[in-house]
Amino acid sequence: MDELSLNILDIAYNSIRAKASFIRISIEDSVKKNLIRIVIEDNGEGMDEETVQKVIDPFYTTRTTRKVGLGIPLFKQNAELTGGSLSIQSQINHGTILTANFVKNHIDTPIMGDIIETMLTLIQANEYIDYEFNYKTDDFSFLMKTSEMKDILGDVKITEPDVLLWIKDFMKEGLKK
Repeated sequence: MDELSLNILDIAYNSIRAKASFIRISIEDSVKKNLIRIVIEDNGEGMDEETVQKVIDPFYTTRTTRKVGLGIPLFKQNAELTGGSLSIQSQINHGTILTANFVKNHIDTPIMGDIIETMLTLIQANEYIDYEFNYKTDDFSFLMKTSEMKDILGDVKITEPDVLLWIKDFMKEGLKK
C-alpha cells in the first residue's frame, strides 16, 4: 500500500473482525527522532503466540473469502524497507497491540495519506466501537475520543451525516497545526 492511512484502515478492520469494542490509533510523527511510529491497539479477541507468528505470513489468513492476507505482511515490509520494524503483542481475550516504526526521512517511507477519511470510514463501519485517535508531532498533539463525542451527542448517532461532517472539520482543524 502506498499510504500509511490505508495500512491503518486495514489493520483496524482486523480489530473490528476480532470483535473489538475499543480501538486506539496513535501516530507519532517526529522530525527530531526521524521517526513515524504507528500503534494500533484493540480489546478484541486477541491471538495466541502461534497465530501472531502466522499473521506476518502473506499466505495465512483467517478469512474464508480469500487465501491470502496481505495487510500485516505489507505493513511489516514497508516498515522494514525504511530500516524500521513491526511488532505484535497479543493475548487471547485481551486484545492486540501492533506497533510499526518507520524511518521518517527514508526514501521508501510511504506518505501518510488521508488519515481523516480513514478515521471517518472506521467510525462509520460500526457506531458501537469507541475510537481514540492520537496524533503527535514535535510541536503539537491532537486527541479525539469518540466516547466523549457520543456522551455529548446523547441519542444522536455518531454516524449521522451532519455529525460525520463535524468530526471531519474538527479533525481538519486539529491536525492543521
